[in-house]
Amino acid sequence: MKVNELELERYLAKYEFIAPYLFCTSDSESFGINELLNMDKDYPKKFSELKLGYVDPQGSKYFREEISTLYSNISSDEIVILSGAAEGIFVIMNVLLEKNDHVIVQWPCYQPLYEIPISIGCEVTKWEMKEDNNWETDMEFLRRDIKNNTKMIVINNPHNPTGFLFSKDAIAKLVDIANRNNIWIFSDEVYRFTEYEESDQILAIADIYDKGISLGAMSKVFGLGGLRIGWASVRNKEVLRKIVSFKDYTTICCSSPSEMLSAIAIRNKNTIIEKNMKIIKDNLKLLDAFFEKYKDLFEWVRPKAGAIGFPKIKFNMDVKDFSNDVLEKKGILLLPGFVFGDYNKNFRIGFGKKNTKEILDKFEEYVIENLIK
Repeated sequence: MKVNELELERYLAKYEFIAPYLFCTSDSESFGINELLNMDKDYPKKFSELKLGYVDPQGSKYFREEISTLYSNISSDEIVILSGAAEGIFVIMNVLLEKNDHVIVQWPCYQPLYEIPISIGCEVTKWEMKEDNNWETDMEFLRRDIKNNTKMIVINNPHNPTGFLFSKDAIAKLVDIANRNNIWIFSDEVYRFTEYEESDQILAIADIYDKGISLGAMSKVFGLGGLRIGWASVRNKEVLRKIVSFKDYTTICCSSPSEMLSAIAIRNKNTIIEKNMKIIKDNLKLLDAFFEKYKDLFEWVRPKAGAIGFPKIKFNMDVKDFSNDVLEKKGILLLPGFVFGDYNKNFRIGFGKKNTKEILDKFEEYVIENLIK
C-alpha cells in the first residue's frame, strides 16, 4: 500500500504552530485537565489511581459504556476505541475493502476518505455536492452510479469543509438505496452534535442501518483533539472483530489516561456541548454580518452544523495566493480549498474558538486595506 501525502495536514503543519491567528481550524474551544476533572465527582479519584498499563484493544468497557449513551441502538459491545478518527478511516477501510471494489465518496471531503480506498486499489466515484444548490447532494446521481461491485458509500455528516447536513429524508433515501443494493455506508460523524437546530439532529447511521458504520471522535464538538481518541460503532460482530484484530498492526490499544479523560467528557457531554455550541453560534452571527457586508467579494453558503464554513472569493485571484497574502500581511491562517480537491476559489474557515471576533476584525482590516477599491 502506498498513499499520497495528506495535503491538508502538510499545509497545516507548515503554518499552524507559527501563525498568530488560526482562522481555519475545525475543532471547538479546548480546556485543561483540571477543568475536565472538576466536572465529575466520581472520576478524579479513579484518574489519580489509574494504572498506566495496556488496556483492552477494543477499548475499556467503562469507556465504551459511556460512548454508547451517544447512540439509540448501539451497545458497548458494538463499539471499538481508536486513536483518533484517522486510525478509524484507515483500519475500517482496510478491513472492508478489497482491490477492484467500487466506492462512492461524498465530495469534497477529507482526503483519507478517498485516498485510502484508492491505495487499496478500489475504483472511486466522487458524489459531488453542488455549491450553487447550498452544497446539496444529488440522490439520482447516487442511484445511477451504483455498480455490481459497489461495496461502500462514504459520507461525512455533518460535512467538512462546507458545514452541510443531510436532512432526515435524505438519510432515509440513502439507507434505502444502500439496503436495496447490499452496500456498506461508512459515515464520518466526527461533527455530530454540532447541528445548529435541534430539529435537524438525526440518528447516527449505525443506529438505523445494520451495514452502517459511524465514526466519532473527541476532537470536534468536545474540543479535545489532544487526547487522540476516536471510536467506531459497528453492528456486525465479525467486522468488529476484524477491526480490533487489524489494530494489532497500528496501535494495538489506546492510551488509558486518554480513555478515562474522554469518558469524563462524554459523561458531562451536555455541559461541554452547550458551552461550545454557544461559542459557535455567537461567532456564526458575526460571520453572517461580515459576509453580508462584503457580499461583493465573497460568496457565503451558510453552514447548517459544525464550526467550519467554505466561503468563495469572487475576485480574480487564486485562493492559494489569497491565503498566502492574508497570512503574510495579517498573520491569519486560512485553509485554501485545493487541499479538498479542485477548489481554487474556496477556503475553509473555522469559528469554534473564543478569539474568532479578534481574528475576524484582523481579517476585515486585510479586506479594507487590500480588496476595497
